[in-house]
Amino acid sequence: TILGETHEEEDEILPRKDYESLDYDRCINDPYLEVLESMDNKKAQRYEAVKWVMVFAIGVCTGLVGLFVDFFVRLFTQLKFRVVQSSVEECTEKGCLALSLLELLGFNLTFVFLASLLVLIQPVAAGSGIPEIKCYLNGVKVPGVVRLRTVVCKAMGVLFSVAGGLFVGKEGPMIHSGAVVGAGLPQFQSISLRKIHFNFPYFRSDRDKRDFVSAGAAAGVAAAFGAPIGGTLFSLEEGSSFWNQGLTWKVLFCSMAATFTLNFFRSGIQFGSWGSFQLPGLLNFGEFKCSESDKKCHLWTAVDLGFFILMGIVGGLLGATFNCLNKRLAKYRMRNVHPKPKLVRVLESLLVSLTTTVVVFVASMVLGECRQMSPTSHSGNDTLSLQGMSEDVNSSIKTFFCPNETYNDMATLFFNPQESAILQLFHQDGTFSPVTLSLFFLLYFLLSCWTYGISVPSGLFVPSLLCGAAFGRLVANLLKSYIGLDHIYSGTFALIGAAAFLGGVVRMTISLTVILIESTNEITYGLPIMITLMVAKWTGDFFNKGIYDIHVNLRGVPLLEWETEVEMDKLRASDIMEPNLTYVYPHTRIQSLVSILRTTVHHAFPVVTENRGNEREFMKGNQLISNNIKFKKSSILTRAGEQRKRSQSMKSYPSSELRNMCDEHIATEEPPEKEDLLQQMLERRYTPYPNLYPDQSPSEEWTMEERFRPLTFHGLILRSQLVTLLVRGVCYSESQSSASQPRLSHAEMSEDYPRYPDIHDLDLTLLNPRMIVDVTPYMNPSPFAVSPNTHVSQVFNLFRTMGLRHLPVVNAVGEIVGIITRHNLTHEFLQARLRQHYQTI
Repeated sequence: TILGETHEEEDEILPRKDYESLDYDRCINDPYLEVLESMDNKKAQRYEAVKWVMVFAIGVCTGLVGLFVDFFVRLFTQLKFRVVQSSVEECTEKGCLALSLLELLGFNLTFVFLASLLVLIQPVAAGSGIPEIKCYLNGVKVPGVVRLRTVVCKAMGVLFSVAGGLFVGKEGPMIHSGAVVGAGLPQFQSISLRKIHFNFPYFRSDRDKRDFVSAGAAAGVAAAFGAPIGGTLFSLEEGSSFWNQGLTWKVLFCSMAATFTLNFFRSGIQFGSWGSFQLPGLLNFGEFKCSESDKKCHLWTAVDLGFFILMGIVGGLLGATFNCLNKRLAKYRMRNVHPKPKLVRVLESLLVSLTTTVVVFVASMVLGECRQMSPTSHSGNDTLSLQGMSEDVNSSIKTFFCPNETYNDMATLFFNPQESAILQLFHQDGTFSPVTLSLFFLLYFLLSCWTYGISVPSGLFVPSLLCGAAFGRLVANLLKSYIGLDHIYSGTFALIGAAAFLGGVVRMTISLTVILIESTNEITYGLPIMITLMVAKWTGDFFNKGIYDIHVNLRGVPLLEWETEVEMDKLRASDIMEPNLTYVYPHTRIQSLVSILRTTVHHAFPVVTENRGNEREFMKGNQLISNNIKFKKSSILTRAGEQRKRSQSMKSYPSSELRNMCDEHIATEEPPEKEDLLQQMLERRYTPYPNLYPDQSPSEEWTMEERFRPLTFHGLILRSQLVTLLVRGVCYSESQSSASQPRLSHAEMSEDYPRYPDIHDLDLTLLNPRMIVDVTPYMNPSPFAVSPNTHVSQVFNLFRTMGLRHLPVVNAVGEIVGIITRHNLTHEFLQARLRQHYQTI
């Protein structure tokens, strides 16, 4: 089974050459495919058992990566805040707050500088990585996206980004990190560690690799939010177009392994109680519970659903605004920052860090309000202990710039890790003033929008949750103060606000609903969260796409949608196919193969033979042409020929009646000679074509009929397979029979996976250009194909659900007339062809 598009490195007319499509084909002719030929039940069971072990190992390793990131983020953040807090308390009395600001700037700029340097080492480590993984799950591979160097730079960089005070999260990069672990761990090799090589014969195909990437991405979500079911649904919703029960179990098992690995170590390290499993993910929303003293409080009521719908609409509008601004910033960076030296990207990251630090410090000092603390709840200089609150919430009240018995509400939100600030908005009984919440939301909205896209590893989930939580808490305060709704629980509105804003930005529905439910541990929130996310998505989709889809489109990745528009059915396969083909013959000279591979970027080639009116004359003059024509005649199946075979086999049947019937049929209807039947099939309405040899190149003097002459389609062969055949010297001389050509097994063909040799690195002096290669044992003789009159919607569904890379268009007489690739099914290409269709009507 295949997950999503298995379209190989993009073929005919892909506009961006730096993106590849996943290679899922393999040599599938029965005599040489060991995987299918010798896979008995025991080997199949062993293969399946090893796959289960691998998904468990991926989950454990992803959990350990999350533990590493979380541990050092906490270490660096606590160190920074401890130094800055003591400096602020001391300088508040002495009047040297400028020195405190310089200390904070020193920490933040140093951390951000280190994060930018890591991105310079591996540029694909920038951002959250979710758009890249979404492309991979959809069938497109971005160079370097699943390399070992990427996960090292990603994990190291994101902890410096978060510790550096940028408005970014570490949860998004965890998804990318898990996907890299899933791609690399089952291979037991890495391009960064060339000397370390294990002879591990399993999972030598992109199909298996992509299954593991799906499991790793799900494990990353599970480790980030403690949501294994949400992680499984994330892999399904965000890229995979085909799913099966067996893979669902494996992905869920991998997610569970990641969750409980992280939970085991975090609980043991933080609480000293190994095996207690108290911290399921990096981000935990805590327990939502009304105070026992407040008899009017309810988590939510039916009346509140109306407010939740309105919040979903506002969240969709805010998300669309966020995406619009970020898209404009991304375009500006692509035009003015990326073309310049890499140092400019580092300077931009430092500028964002500088601005963020100054805004946080000044806003906390000038805009924050000093709010009174209850004498019974005061515990220390900077904490407010409230009964029933978790220890994290109790210890995160900040008294910066405020006298005794008061706390600074703005500093409580800004001078805390983002997870602690979210818990404050969800669970803090002490109120935040509407002015503070409004200013905090506005500043955080603008700065997080500016930050997402700079050259540092950065996630978007946590900043969006924090920004939305401030919006929801503001709505709760206004409803309580000005409308008099005393039953409102502020934490619920903060959660719904977070869901509305995050849904308006990323436009996820099913997986995000389950992730938020699992993070809250409160199933009663399922309905309001689901309604809010649906409304936010519908509202945002009216204006633009989700943030990840926007960045995918900006990079020119040919990402396929879930389905085509209804009006596209006015087009047929012949309207969107590429008729100008580059093809190979069943028996082709080495010089022709080298010329084709060196002068094209296609990654699959149709295997064809020409239709000629005087083939018998050609068979006498050239052994190469004779082999090709013989192959075509042997591969043609006729009704008469098939019936003759069946009749001959029925003669040995122990029934005299059947035998007599066959004898009578053969006696009364003498079938024509095979050569005559084939000759009749080959005689078409086309005029005979010039005497062209298979190793000749097209000439500019050719007429249109000569260039696009009829070609009988026999199969597809991949570029990687052709190069492997050349490297290994699989060929025969013209004086020999094609049976003398060496035969490679499936293991030998896939030995160089996933980095097959390049044709430009091949030493041509080692090749005899006149030797012939028989590609028929290694091609795919039965690929999916469509008729030229097939509706585009049928073509699209077949292409997506069956995981295709190339879809040949074959007419009624078995001749290939064109080929459809991923590029031919993108929304932009279909829109252009639809406009041409309207113009020709």
